[in-house]
Amino acid sequence: MNLPVIQDTDLKNKIVLLRVDHNVVKKGIIKDPFRIEASLKTINYILDEGGHPVIMSHVGRPRDKATGQIEISENTSVQPIVNFLEISLNKKIEIPEITKKDKLGITSIDIQSKLQKIRDGKLDIIYLPNTRWFAGEESGNEKTLQFGLMLTEFCDLFVNDAFGSWQPHASTMEPAKHLPSYAGFLMQREIENLKKILNPQKPFLAVIAGSKFDTKIGPLTALLQKADHLLMGGVIYNAYLCARYDIQIKGIEPEDIASAEKFLDSTADLHDKLVEIPYIVESELPDKKEAGKFRTIAVKDLQAGMKLNYVLDADESSFAAPEIQQVFKSAKTLFVNAVMGFTPHFTAGSKALYEIIAANQETMNLLGGGDTLQEFRSLLPELYKHASNKENYYFFTGGGTILKVIQEGSPYELEPVKALIKK
Repeated sequence: MNLPVIQDTDLKNKIVLLRVDHNVVKKGIIKDPFRIEASLKTINYILDEGGHPVIMSHVGRPRDKATGQIEISENTSVQPIVNFLEISLNKKIEIPEITKKDKLGITSIDIQSKLQKIRDGKLDIIYLPNTRWFAGEESGNEKTLQFGLMLTEFCDLFVNDAFGSWQPHASTMEPAKHLPSYAGFLMQREIENLKKILNPQKPFLAVIAGSKFDTKIGPLTALLQKADHLLMGGVIYNAYLCARYDIQIKGIEPEDIASAEKFLDSTADLHDKLVEIPYIVESELPDKKEAGKFRTIAVKDLQAGMKLNYVLDADESSFAAPEIQQVFKSAKTLFVNAVMGFTPHFTAGSKALYEIIAANQETMNLLGGGDTLQEFRSLLPELYKHASNKENYYFFTGGGTILKVIQEGSPYELEPVKALIKK
């Protein structure tokens, strides 16, 4: 596809509106800076080419879906990101003041005073407030158009480097309607590496976990058609067990079980590709790991009508089972978007998963999703550091985006990417 890219335009003395995915702040703290670090190449390139970046990102979910009201607070502020970037880049960065807002979000900011400081050489980078604080970011109405115009009236061109932000919101779509628009280096890199999932070297193994089965039916179906083996974890695996074996697991909603049943019915001819985790961890307590209150259960012992307490992890012995070992050892391509246990107390399954991945030096390992990478980095920091420098590993910044691409069959079907190409 004819994707316009940042290296094909002149940036000198240009005000560059840069959309990134720096959604790494939780309650005012950066949990994992990976997504910020992944965008530094594009930011540095703009600066080196004489451009002036105006950066924007969403953080958290400050909008109440029921009322539409937006909470502007330190918990979802971009200030921690600005602090991190100032140290990483050794540049002066400021956030424009909010000049007008109501319960539905920001409607005006003082951008002109910051632009004057850029022109006077007193400021290097402008970082806009959280895009989800603005009234038009997710509204999909006239306010979206107004927000889009506000973003573009002071900039010369638009660069989208937010691969993880695939939703067609104002900040990912509107600027491309009004400005010359290009893909940043991270966007280009992610699209290039997606080819290894969309056209994998066989055998191809996919490991997917998640909390809601209904949101995973499309990607799981597409993966099952493409992959040689599919292994599930987390709540979606629990829902699968309920549907497959006619059992009940505490905390699994009927809607999730119904979605799992729908998935199984629609993929009946592909069930031989499903790889079951043979041992699961049942706990009487949902939010702590207490001796005597949890136990290992073999999936082969499940019988119709059984009622289990909370199933909160894959037992680590599962990954030592011969059938699991064989599937992982034979894989030439491995895609993982999964945390196997309910953190922070049940982590043994995830640790065993990342260790079995590392054991096969011949596999192309493609890992995605903030939670996946954060858990990997937390549990096995040395292995994570080693893997991040190896050619047979690639870490994607957006797990949900990858699943969307798999479902659509192409990264060029993502609305923000289509907007760049159309422009």
